[in-house]
Amino acid sequence: MSIAWVFPGQGSQKSGMAKPVLTLPGAEERFSLASRLLGRDLLAICEDKPAEHDQPTDLNDTRNTQPALFIIESLIVDELLRQGREPVLVAGHSLGELVALYAAGVFDVTTGLELMQRRSELMATAGGGAMTAVIGFDRDQLEHLVSSTEGVVIANDNSAVQVVISGSPEAVKSVSDQLTCKRAIPLAVSGAFHSPLMTEAATAFKAHLQGLAFENARFPVLSNTDPSPCSDAAVLKERLSQQMTTGVRWRETMEMLTSAGVNTLVEVGPGNVLSGLAKRAMPGITTVQVSSSADLGN
Repeated sequence: MSIAWVFPGQGSQKSGMAKPVLTLPGAEERFSLASRLLGRDLLAICEDKPAEHDQPTDLNDTRNTQPALFIIESLIVDELLRQGREPVLVAGHSLGELVALYAAGVFDVTTGLELMQRRSELMATAGGGAMTAVIGFDRDQLEHLVSSTEGVVIANDNSAVQVVISGSPEAVKSVSDQLTCKRAIPLAVSGAFHSPLMTEAATAFKAHLQGLAFENARFPVLSNTDPSPCSDAAVLKERLSQQMTTGVRWRETMEMLTSAGVNTLVEVGPGNVLSGLAKRAMPGITTVQVSSSADLGN
């Protein structure tokens, strides 16, 4: 059995998602650490409870979503490793890439939380853009429209039949209106993630990364910007520094997992979006969702 672990990103969060992992070792301490770092009660936010005045209290606020998902997914990772389980490859969708790097031992949990705080704040303040998911389209037509329309890119190439475009609101709407597709769904986001409109935020994030020590990965990581297996610390850091302005190449990630002989995909975190994509794109794949202590035999 050849197993890969994959980590979902923003959009997989849901109210109450913390409760199923609170019995895992170190769970309350990790939420406390995050709350001290952020200056607000992240566990209360996950449970949809009122938080302090003048603080972002919505779980769907990028500044809360990203740290919350990191904590939940990292706690599950710790228990998987404690049980002696290891994958042959890891990959994460957007913010999930940071959890993949953590799982591979590239940095510790404190560094991961600090990176997630910085990343989420930069992305939340880089407004002025839009994103739309398009489903059931002709790829040649989409690529032609994107290449001929200034200010829009393919942000998430999720599968052969589902992508997310990102850019200026006018450009995104223009492509959506012209594209022949089954559905075009505008996303409720604060900015044009994974597009050149994130350049200023990406520059600041890269500067932050420069001062951090990364270790070589204990098992190969497939990055969003380059889904080829890599364990080199310097290369993984450089790939991560480019992530905000480049697309999430998840379709190619699944192709790489298939070519590497992966036959079991473990989705670590709430939801089953990545499992659903895999079932449609990776013939014969077995998928497993791990989102709670119960899934881990605790």
